[in-house]
Amino acid sequence: MSASVYLTCRGKSEVYEMEQMSLFDDRGQSAPLATRLRPDSLEDFAGQEHLLGKGKILRQLIEKDQISSMIFWGPPGVGKTTLASIIAGRTRAQFINFSAVTSGIKEIREVMNQAELARRMGQRTVLFVDEIHRFNKAQQDAFLPFVEKGSIILIGATTENPSFEVNSALLSRCKVFVLRALEVKDLLKLLNHALESPKGFGNQHVKITREQLTAIAEFANGDARTALNTLEMAVLNGEISPEGIQVTDQGLEQCVSRRSLLYDKTGEEHYNLISALHKSMRNSDPDAAVYWMCRMLEGGEDPLYIARRLIRFASEDIGMADSHALPLAVSVYQACHFLGMPECNVHLTHAVVYLSMAPKSNALYRACEAGKADVKNKKAEPVPLVLRNAPTKLMKELDYGKGYEYAHNTEEKLTHMQCMPDSLKDRVYYQPTTQGEEGKVKERLEAIKAWKKKEKL
Repeated sequence: MSASVYLTCRGKSEVYEMEQMSLFDDRGQSAPLATRLRPDSLEDFAGQEHLLGKGKILRQLIEKDQISSMIFWGPPGVGKTTLASIIAGRTRAQFINFSAVTSGIKEIREVMNQAELARRMGQRTVLFVDEIHRFNKAQQDAFLPFVEKGSIILIGATTENPSFEVNSALLSRCKVFVLRALEVKDLLKLLNHALESPKGFGNQHVKITREQLTAIAEFANGDARTALNTLEMAVLNGEISPEGIQVTDQGLEQCVSRRSLLYDKTGEEHYNLISALHKSMRNSDPDAAVYWMCRMLEGGEDPLYIARRLIRFASEDIGMADSHALPLAVSVYQACHFLGMPECNVHLTHAVVYLSMAPKSNALYRACEAGKADVKNKKAEPVPLVLRNAPTKLMKELDYGKGYEYAHNTEEKLTHMQCMPDSLKDRVYYQPTTQGEEGKVKERLEAIKAWKKKEKL
């Protein structure tokens, strides 16, 4: 196949130049290992068999050069940009590489005008936008009319959930392909290729054990770039001898001393992990809850954020079943505020385990939601006169407070006074469970209702 023509966006103040060169053009020996080994074909691509296996839809679209607007969504280092480079090498369309980090509305419009001119001349334009989630709404909207009329085929790459980060109008015109974190076997295959390929360490006689390679693959946490960078660091720090380079356990240990966890405090994984923590506690699983809490802390989460969510949980999922849960959660928040990380991690563990093991009731949450629904959907009735204060003579003349019964003046500390508006007088919001201490509350409430019903007879 003849080389395709690429239109590369060089920056805000420079012109757009037509180049007969690779989208990723620096693959000399000075380039990082991950760049040198970037595959040029689907056959060399690691992982994503659910999309690129024989007969799979994305593979067919690429091989037949029938791609339409699409978005690649997945964690870092799984091949989003590499897929774009493979498409660039196979398509007969003009290919534009566009950065969401350095480009604005002006650059978008200039590129769109170039694409529109190419369309009128019968030339397709494929526009690749890396980190498309970094574009704001106005910038994304600038693409929309050109995608609609076919001036461009848009390929976006993002680590963030496109449901939240890409405009719904633009998203509806793109097929979303979800790329998964690579498995250990995929990473081992990639690492062995790096050791054998002349583009990698094939000419350097590197000695490394399978156990060491497995350690690198597990450390990489599904990220091919991390795996290759770690291998490169281990080799560069290996012991050099006339026979070659020996990767040592001591040197490798320094390279894998701290795993880079996938965690974005403002992105989807942030909400995935707090959801996992919340639901593990709700399911009374302290081990899972502690694990997810530690995942968040190791990823750099603010401990006060976790503590605030625990305070919410104490009332939403435990409530009256154990009223000690709320003050405990508040105390843990204060401890986290006083101490900070890393010391406060044990206080968070205290709260997470306590909340996990406490009896559960969502009666308060259900009462609040039911009350909110009535406030929102029903007529806002005036406060009954019997419940109104009457600090002035006029208010007394208007019957404010007339008929009010002071509960403390009765032996039972109860009255038969109606406190609800007439249209809601039989409405029930709080329905206590029998869990924990709430069982006693349920008995008390039933006794109160029985007394009031008896008084009405």
